[in-house]
Amino acid sequence: MLFQSIQRARSSARYTAYRLIAMALAAILTPPTVAGAEDPAASMFSFSGFGTLGAVHSNEDQADFVSGIFSPNGAGYTSPWSVSVDSKIGAQIDARFTPQISAMIQIISQQNYDNTYTPRVEWGNIKYELTPELGIRIGRTVLPSFLFSDTRNVGYSNPWVRPPVEAYSLVPIDTSDGVDVSYLLHLGSWVHSLVGTYGSTSTQQPTGGNAEARRQWNISDTIEFGSATIRIAYQRADLTLDGLHTFFGAFRQFGPQGNALADEYDPYRKPVEFIGIGGMYNPRDWFVAGEWGGTQLHSVLGESTAWYVSGGYRLAKFTPYLTYGAVKAESNTSDPGLNVSALPPNLAGPASGLNAALNTILGSIAVQNTISVGTRWDFMRNMDLKLQYDHTRLGAGSPGTLIDLQPGFRPGSTVDLLSIAIDFVW
Repeated sequence: MLFQSIQRARSSARYTAYRLIAMALAAILTPPTVAGAEDPAASMFSFSGFGTLGAVHSNEDQADFVSGIFSPNGAGYTSPWSVSVDSKIGAQIDARFTPQISAMIQIISQQNYDNTYTPRVEWGNIKYELTPELGIRIGRTVLPSFLFSDTRNVGYSNPWVRPPVEAYSLVPIDTSDGVDVSYLLHLGSWVHSLVGTYGSTSTQQPTGGNAEARRQWNISDTIEFGSATIRIAYQRADLTLDGLHTFFGAFRQFGPQGNALADEYDPYRKPVEFIGIGGMYNPRDWFVAGEWGGTQLHSVLGESTAWYVSGGYRLAKFTPYLTYGAVKAESNTSDPGLNVSALPPNLAGPASGLNAALNTILGSIAVQNTISVGTRWDFMRNMDLKLQYDHTRLGAGSPGTLIDLQPGFRPGSTVDLLSIAIDFVW
């Protein structure tokens, strides 16, 4: 009955998007061959795909749980059950033109900022290998900010229904349009994958306007040793949020004190910084993973740190797991704002309204902790079924990572989630 309900809940927009992807991919299933290749029948193209069909239930009916801040709605207030939070389908085409030149494109259909499911390009780049160890890519790449950044959308590659939102919500912009350079370094039994990225990106927000990151660069080192993997990353960009920039323009109408507040909080070309470190140990029958990250946004978005630790044990086709994650604010979550007493009566009211809105934004910085328990069942080749229960305690006065808050919402409360997902690859 649950899967029948999920089937009925699919929107026509999503169904249309999925069909468009399928039609486009069907057109390339018989691609041309590489002239002069050793095997005349070998194709220069390879094709793969992945997807997740998921449903999430939330007991919080005055706010929505989402897995990313650019989602317009989710489970809870909008609907007790939501198939939009985790469901997606994607396809990837790789092409090898010469031994040194290759290209790839990855297209994903999932919930967009405007509640449509129009397919979008997640990856799309051309790579030139100067040596077997040194390569350069031009185009769109995914930033290697976190341990699971490369497989964030491929549910089958991850142990959980979704990566812990406490940590992975720290860096909502995860792609870059530009150039990156990679170098593979072997030091005995240690392998270092060094990546440096420079570019920019722009993402539309559900509340209107764009989130634009300019002069965005990232440097990371992924270290592999036996069954252990460690990733260290640093990221910096100049961030502009159009909607909030317009909001702080109203503060500037109040003279020097308004200008001072806007200069401090307006996210207009403000530097944002992120540093993260994560590790995973994954021998044959069990795994343990953990990450820590910190952001400094130098604006009304404040500063935050987050971490999680997770572990699981494989029993035949089942992998039960346990995860604990937390995020907290490292900056002020309130501000006195404009000095209303120093303003004439006709301006006191608008100033009070701006102060209230400023403190609502500051108070929305996520503070929460979550304990998750779940299991993965690899019931057939290239497919798994996951069940996960999350119990989240919101920080005092904080909405945590919830969105679309309603008048009856109580900050500092608890939220229980039940998630079910089928992941597949081909």
